[in-house]
Amino acid sequence: MSNLKQLMLVLDLESKKENKLAQDYQQAELHKQQSRQKLSGLEQYRLDYLRLIQQKGQLGVEAKELHQHQSFVGKLDKACEQQIQFISQATLVADQRKRLWLDQQKRRKAIEILISSKRAKASVIANRREQDMYDEIALQKYARRKHPGVL
Repeated sequence: MSNLKQLMLVLDLESKKENKLAQDYQQAELHKQQSRQKLSGLEQYRLDYLRLIQQKGQLGVEAKELHQHQSFVGKLDKACEQQIQFISQATLVADQRKRLWLDQQKRRKAIEILISSKRAKASVIANRREQDMYDEIALQKYARRKHPGVL
């Protein structure tokens, strides 16, 4: 039975690892989602800014001011590109953490199956011992009836 107790301890440790990896995966997914929201916000801001420039352009804009606007739009484009790279990296991290979590989940389930199997075997052995005991009692009763003075 100590083997079963050891397996239960291992199962507890593996379950804790699985929970930690699940939390890590959830954090990675949250970070990925936040990165996508940032990109969406940047892209929306860029579109709004371009509309504003277009409206100003209809009223007339000096070359210096137009150059400043174009420079700012370039910086927004660069920020969007960086955010796309962050999303790509966040996706890789989330995928990796998901794989780690799923692998850990498989290990935990394998240990649960092993424990279940050991318990089933122990139950079969206990049932056999109990049946053997009942058989022995029945045999002794039969022998006493058949040969009352011997035992």
